[in-house]
Amino acid sequence: MKLSDWKGWSLSLSIVLIVFYCSSVHAQPGISEMNQATADLRRSFFSARDASLVLATLFGIAGAVNVYYNWQMGKDKITAKVAAWFFAAFFMILIGPFLQVLFGI
Repeated sequence: MKLSDWKGWSLSLSIVLIVFYCSSVHAQPGISEMNQATADLRRSFFSARDASLVLATLFGIAGAVNVYYNWQMGKDKITAKVAAWFFAAFFMILIGPFLQVLFGI
């Protein structure tokens, strides 16, 4: 390649890099939305852990009633329902600390 070809390449490359650099400076979408979601959640709940524990308690009570009803009706295979309700409540217990770390509430 000739020196003039390299100059054209380097000029084109530098222009492209400058354009990408300038556009990346302003390309931070979602920061204001995350701050807004954090503020909304802080106003709504005392803490995410408390909200998740309340939901886990409701899941546990609903699951216990459902399993007890099925057991009293004579259905033999209730182990899948027990596991499903248990893991739903367990998931809600784990979501509390996750939201607390994610949003800082």
